[in-house]
Amino acid sequence: MTFRHYWLVALLSGCLLTVFQAFATELNEPIEISEINDNEAIQADSTTSTDEQQLGWVEEFLQTLGADGEFDADKLIDFSFLPGPFYNPEMDLGVGISAVGLYQVDPNDEVSQLSSLVINGLASINGALGVSLENKTFLNEDQQRFYLTAEMFDIPDVFYGVGYDENHQDDNRVDFNGRLVRINPMFLHRLSSNVFVGAGFDFNYAKASSIDMLDSDVDVSPLLETSRSVGVNLLVSYDSRDNVLNPEQGKIAQIDTGIYRKELGSKTDFEIVNALYSTYYQVAESDVLAWQIRGRFTHGDVPWDQLSKAGGGYLLRGYTSGRYRDKQMLLAQVEYRQNLSGRHGMVYWVGAGVIADKFSELASSSVLPNTGIGYRFEVKPRVNLRLDLAFGDGDTGFYFNVNEAF
Repeated sequence: MTFRHYWLVALLSGCLLTVFQAFATELNEPIEISEINDNEAIQADSTTSTDEQQLGWVEEFLQTLGADGEFDADKLIDFSFLPGPFYNPEMDLGVGISAVGLYQVDPNDEVSQLSSLVINGLASINGALGVSLENKTFLNEDQQRFYLTAEMFDIPDVFYGVGYDENHQDDNRVDFNGRLVRINPMFLHRLSSNVFVGAGFDFNYAKASSIDMLDSDVDVSPLLETSRSVGVNLLVSYDSRDNVLNPEQGKIAQIDTGIYRKELGSKTDFEIVNALYSTYYQVAESDVLAWQIRGRFTHGDVPWDQLSKAGGGYLLRGYTSGRYRDKQMLLAQVEYRQNLSGRHGMVYWVGAGVIADKFSELASSSVLPNTGIGYRFEVKPRVNLRLDLAFGDGDTGFYFNVNEAF
């Protein structure tokens, strides 16, 4: 990272810690008026009023944008709008805005949790532009679920080759501009109380341009090929989580297999297996301890954009998304989610991941550690604004997102 990057991280870290300190003051014990004299009571009232004003303007501003922590069933979709800055190694300093909507398909359905629609837009100082959509719809008393992910980005990206040995060398960096499009609908059906099966369709398009090799000796020939991956998804899942967006207890064990074939429109034939296991424990009445093991394993003629990547705002926070990539990836992370007063919270986590060409090589691969701290604000019932400051091995990231990393 350059000096300018460290300066940006320091600036954003200071802002983040200031917010943490401001919200943490809400935890102070109330003053017992009966134990102080009148003058002290007046001073205490004045101090309390000032603190409330300092703390209240943030919530008042968010409430004007719909982030009131409530759900209005009379609206077709009850939206909140959340603007915010971000910094991460991939896109530098930027501004994002999220539209978070909750809705009910059937007002008489008392079993299904609230359906959600999250639309994210971003722009950064190094030219990144993008929009993404994530929809989760719960139907027929949660007997069926429909998930939709759609993304369109034109963003600066990096390529360090393939494999840890090449990826770990700073001099191997190749900058380029990536144009990415993805559409992935998925339909799930409940077989029993906690077991679901699903099927979906996955379309991915990626094109690299303005490839800047600098002094890198990395083979960039994979980037010269426009990638188009078209396939079908088959999913089986055990899901006992009390809430999909923000679980407090339960677990999920899931295997999602993607099969990409030329006959479907894909440029190459390959397969992807996504496996995850996450468990959530409610501790200290309102806090949550969560941990996850996640793997992404590929086989066949895998294009450069579909290689398994460690990093970004969800997998190993703190690492540049796109730097560490190979055919196989395995990671683990554990996170403590602390509930503060009101709608505020903090999280603390540690994690580690490995990448390799072959599954058998994962156990002997070099480990990528990460750790971090984050702030949470509940904008809607069980929907959190997420601000994370993450540290990896030589990388740092500041993330502005909606909902938990896992």
